[in-house]
Amino acid sequence: MSRRKKKKFPQNFSKKAKKNEIKHLAKKIAKVLSQNAKQSLNYKQIASQLEITDADGRNQITKKLAELLLDKQIKETERGKFQIVSENKYHIGTVDATSRGNAYVICDDLEHDIYIPSRNMNHALHHDTVKVYIYNRRANKKTEGDIVEIIERAKTEFVGVLQMNKNFGFVVPDDHKMYTDIFVAKKNINGAQDGDKVLVTMTDWPENSKNPFGKITSVLGKPGDHDTEMHSILVEYNLPYQFPKEVEKDAEKLPIEITEKEIAKRRDFRDILTFTIDPKTAKDFDDALSFRILENGNYEIGIHIADVSHYVQEDTILEDEAYHRATSVYLVDRVVPMLPEVLSNNVCSLRPNEEKLTFSAVFEIDEKAHIINQWFGRTVIYSDARFAYEEAQVIIENNVNKDNSQLNLEIPAEISLTGKTYNTTSELGQAILKMDTLAKILRKRRMQDGALSFDRSEVRFELDKDANPIGVYTKVSKDANKLIEEFMLLANRKVAEFIGKNKNGTPTKKTFIYRIHDAPDASKLEDLQRIVRKFGYDINTENRKQTTQSINQLLNDVKGKAEQNMVETLSIRSMSKAVYTTENIGHYGLAFDYYSHFTSPIRRYPDVMTHRLLQHYLNGGKSANKELYEEKCKHSSEREYMATKAERDSIKYMQVKYMQDHNNDVFKGVITGVTDWGIYVEIIENKCEGMVRIGDIQDDLYTFDEKKFAVIGQATGNTYTLGDEVHIKVKKTDLERKHLDFWMVDEE
Repeated sequence: MSRRKKKKFPQNFSKKAKKNEIKHLAKKIAKVLSQNAKQSLNYKQIASQLEITDADGRNQITKKLAELLLDKQIKETERGKFQIVSENKYHIGTVDATSRGNAYVICDDLEHDIYIPSRNMNHALHHDTVKVYIYNRRANKKTEGDIVEIIERAKTEFVGVLQMNKNFGFVVPDDHKMYTDIFVAKKNINGAQDGDKVLVTMTDWPENSKNPFGKITSVLGKPGDHDTEMHSILVEYNLPYQFPKEVEKDAEKLPIEITEKEIAKRRDFRDILTFTIDPKTAKDFDDALSFRILENGNYEIGIHIADVSHYVQEDTILEDEAYHRATSVYLVDRVVPMLPEVLSNNVCSLRPNEEKLTFSAVFEIDEKAHIINQWFGRTVIYSDARFAYEEAQVIIENNVNKDNSQLNLEIPAEISLTGKTYNTTSELGQAILKMDTLAKILRKRRMQDGALSFDRSEVRFELDKDANPIGVYTKVSKDANKLIEEFMLLANRKVAEFIGKNKNGTPTKKTFIYRIHDAPDASKLEDLQRIVRKFGYDINTENRKQTTQSINQLLNDVKGKAEQNMVETLSIRSMSKAVYTTENIGHYGLAFDYYSHFTSPIRRYPDVMTHRLLQHYLNGGKSANKELYEEKCKHSSEREYMATKAERDSIKYMQVKYMQDHNNDVFKGVITGVTDWGIYVEIIENKCEGMVRIGDIQDDLYTFDEKKFAVIGQATGNTYTLGDEVHIKVKKTDLERKHLDFWMVDEE
């Protein structure tokens, strides 16, 4: 069940420090002096802050001060008074822990990360904000450091499995970055039993204890149970899994009738052809498109978005809950929505044959997809039809050949899909075809402007009635998906430009919500360059245009090849993360100078803020409180990050669960990573990734060559390196850790 054996008491219960010796005294003195960096302190003042009152303790301080002075870690500013010698040796950063207990501290003011050996972690954990002292800057060696202070804990709650002894227990965390188990006294077990999956809160970590102390706050169920594991993923990332009763009640009370008085305040689109295109299984429809041909021959295309801010008002229970969640979470087998179902799937959802309140971006567009006029504001619509992507795709494919040029052939009059019949020569079919043509022009223009083309296939699972995975497939973005994508991008970009810049092109001073994406880090691009060269590819990083063009060429060149998914993943990892902020720097990946999120307020809180601010400025309002909105942006970015991690964990869990039933099958895979402890292999047909441990390769003794991204047999010279195709079988599946172990096998 667990990766660790049953334990005895934590270290501070079983081992005692040498009598009267003050442990880690140098670090404690350094910490006191660092916290009082502008002052000079004598040994008595230092002793007072360390709460040391006996003569022996003060003598130890005096001796240690002499040692630190000799090592030039402190300086004597006047007789008997000392200050820390910083010399840029102290830095604030974020811990990036490894599963082995070592870590790196990432500091904004340093070019390279600081390596922290396990002995110098001083109880710091993954993603904690810490102060670190650099003590090794020798050439050709890692910059090493010592964590001297934990400024802020990233988290104090952990999901794990309880291992009980007679009078105490240990919680073994699921998170492999949590390198130590958590000791729980019997009085803090809270009814949990041996083997239960639980949520434990870390309450204390005594100075001399190897393990932190904790208290079990919730019993989640038995490990391996499907609902337990899905629930555990949400709890691990502090994501909610149900709405408080008062929130549900508040949502039920909302008036849903659309009155004539409300319609009179809005632009009326009910008589204009309007439809939605969404995934086949979608229940919440954020966006709809309207289409009509104008008298001058141009096209009016409306991007109509659910008017969530009309229903979710500020200073309400619904608003507080939406802000707290900040995003919907999409696990493999369920959606945890940002809004209660009565809103997300009913009142706000742009369902067919229903009138709905919307916030819209409306564009007059010519044949070459140039924007002639634009309008933003609140509207009312009536959706005439709902298409699944697959249905819209068939309409497009029946009038488009392989090079995407229009055929001068008569298209089928009717296409039957999912029990419905669509007249493709009608206004509806022609609207989809024309919008597809315009979307292709918009996309081509974006690519020419330097946008990156990450058209990654997404892993999807076929589930049975009990949510067990019985098949794995990949979702590929086709023309119908890209049609919707381009018009959503257009709305998001134009809304941001409308608020963010003046008519002369200069930035305004109005507070607004931007979705930004910084340029990639040069060192990460160098790492990517080193790896892809091994496969015969190259990246030109001379300037932005060359970089984007060569990355797009790389992504195109690897399509259909064994290394495709690995190269795409590494390319994405070389990019900066997109975040929300009021400080606009543009969106590198999309090649937009101004970009916001306007089109998904049912599932993203930043879009709700965008709607409110847009209406505020349409009403002639002054610039909003920047600090307030920046804090909300930061919160939204953090919640989005957690939701993304939860979604990835649910995919990993399902992949492991799927592979449990394939223990005897041989799969072809590609090596996606090489380390000194193992080789990571991704199965080509289903994208499941696992590890072949170095010790499990039986034909030789293998060593890791970091420069060659390879492990090499000492006797045979056999080499396994990035991108190699290999054959594997399942050795072990670990649902708790969401981990697969493989055997390397000969091709069968």
